[in-house]
Parts: sequence; C-alpha cells; structure tokens
Amino acid sequence: MGDIVFQLIMFILLFGMIFAVYFFVRSLLKSHKSNSIEQKLDRIIELLEDDKRD
Repeated sequence: MGDIVFQLIMFILLFGMIFAVYFFVRSLLKSHKSNSIEQKLDRIIELLEDDKRD
C-alpha cells in the first residue's frame, strides 16, 4: 500500500513540474508579445500627436 501511495505522489509531483514549466514558458511568451504590441501602440500615438501639432 505504501508503494502505491509513493508512486502516486511521485506522478503528481512529476506532472506538477511539467505544468509549472509549461505555464512559465507560456507566460513569458505572452508578456513578450504584449510588450511588443504596447511599443507599437506607443509609436502610433506619438505619430498621431506629431500629426496634430503640424
């Protein structure tokens, strides 16, 4: 019985680590994508403000 419990705990830990790495990488990619979008929007706003001044 103890062996089964130990194996279940090890499988849970293994899957937990896999999911943690997956979500970590996914959040890194998502934050990188949103940063580039924000930079593009900032550039567009700057250009529109310059257009209004002229």
